[in-house]
Amino acid sequence: MSRAARLLELLQAFRRYTRPVSGATLAEELGVSLRTIYRDIEALKAQGAAIDGEAGVGFVLKPGFMLPPLMFSEDEIEALVLGSRWVAERADQPLGQAARNALTKIAAVLPPDLRAGLDESTLLVVPGDRLAAGESELPLIRDAIRRQRKLTIAYADAAGAASQRTIWPIALAFFDRTRVIVAWCELRNDFRHFRADRIVSLTMEAAAYPQRRAALMRQWQEREGIHLRPRAD
Repeated sequence: MSRAARLLELLQAFRRYTRPVSGATLAEELGVSLRTIYRDIEALKAQGAAIDGEAGVGFVLKPGFMLPPLMFSEDEIEALVLGSRWVAERADQPLGQAARNALTKIAAVLPPDLRAGLDESTLLVVPGDRLAAGESELPLIRDAIRRQRKLTIAYADAAGAASQRTIWPIALAFFDRTRVIVAWCELRNDFRHFRADRIVSLTMEAAAYPQRRAALMRQWQEREGIHLRPRAD
């Protein structure tokens, strides 16, 4: 374990205790020597951590302290890298660029030994074929979801039958080859799932839909079940 990762683990250990904890207890939890614990406590203090106590009595971390350069463990960094790489490869272009920008910002606040893990991560996303249609609509759809605005869409179902719908979009599901909008459909007066690549045209309306997105999301989850995957119209 790198020193930066060990300091993060020590910080997390402190947060589990509301009363003073002995150095010996911390050493046992982290699997290091008592001398290392004392040295790491001094390192955290030097970086601004408000740690009260002394050897033989115990130590306690005052609440409210965050150490930005040590926000992530090595596993968390790998998860962030993998997720960002997937988004950059499989999402629409603006969201992919946002993922790259986020990773750059994360790198800027990491200490050198953890920063190297961003470029050296061995978790890869295999490039896939770009979606043939529907990608250009995704930024507007995501904006409508954030703003809780209605969308009017011209839609073709699996059989090619065309219809005009007004929907209340609440979520966007990313499958390997398709993107599916979870929405309340005014035409059907019920929840429906629409494939983005079957949308012929769409317009975001000025009106917000009348229910809160979070409430609609809960209703949809209750109806579908947490583990069920939505089927597209």
